[in-house]
Amino acid sequence: MYSNGYNVYKSNSVNYASKEQLLLMLVEGAVKFCKIARQAIIDKDIKKANDALIRTQDIFSELMISLDTTVGEWAVQLFRVYQFIKDKLIEANMNKSLEIIDEIIPLIEDINETWKEAYKIAKK
Repeated sequence: MYSNGYNVYKSNSVNYASKEQLLLMLVEGAVKFCKIARQAIIDKDIKKANDALIRTQDIFSELMISLDTTVGEWAVQLFRVYQFIKDKLIEANMNKSLEIIDEIIPLIEDINETWKEAYKIAKK
């Protein structure tokens, strides 16, 4: 009973979220799944690490697709950052490398914080 209610709530929060809120959800998900992958590698759970890294890669693919690079150089630079992170995620997944994950988690967290700040400023 409760899980069904939660699923409805979760589905509605995505269905009725603004474009900006969806972006924040994506980036927060990237942080979460990258950290799950890190722990799964430590735990030697290869399938869980693979699944979490692929989800993180998919999030960055979506962020890249949704980015309008015609609006300015900043968008092009952000696209390159997303591409760099996605490439590193692929490499980390192939090698199950904690070192690579430890390199990119701070980048993903910085992107998350930047988008949170941008959202706060835009709401004012």
